[in-house]
Amino acid sequence: MSLQINDTAPTFKLFNTEKKEISLSDYKGKNVLVLFFPLAFTGTCTAELCSVRDNLKMYENLNAIVIGISIDSLFSLGKYKEEQKLNFDLLSDFNKDASTAYGCLYSEFVFGMKGVSKRSSFIIDKEGKLKYSEILEKATDLPNFVEIKACLESLN
Repeated sequence: MSLQINDTAPTFKLFNTEKKEISLSDYKGKNVLVLFFPLAFTGTCTAELCSVRDNLKMYENLNAIVIGISIDSLFSLGKYKEEQKLNFDLLSDFNKDASTAYGCLYSEFVFGMKGVSKRSSFIIDKEGKLKYSEILEKATDLPNFVEIKACLESLN
């Protein structure tokens, strides 16, 4: 069963790169843009997350918190965040619980890897309801940032 718009977003508790546990419920009262991405240190993921980094002010002005989630360990995500100077939380979904709950996990990925997050975007509103959902099958595609921005604008 896949998530539908206006469903209550599945909650999660994951560790960020500072070894702090972050829960979706920590952001009640804020709009949250959750970006699942396949793997740190890869070309498309870096392009996507650096684009968000460079536009973070816009997301903040739209009253949105941005969170990146991948199955990488918090240690490799920490190195990646530092190298790319990312200015928002990256969370480790190493056990794949959040990716599974959001229905955005590849059963088969490149090089025989199994259980890698699909590039996906979800917007969760102040009440914890899902307002936007985009799960990309092709890892080289980027999220529709124009639609994401329009959705966030409509929530303000």
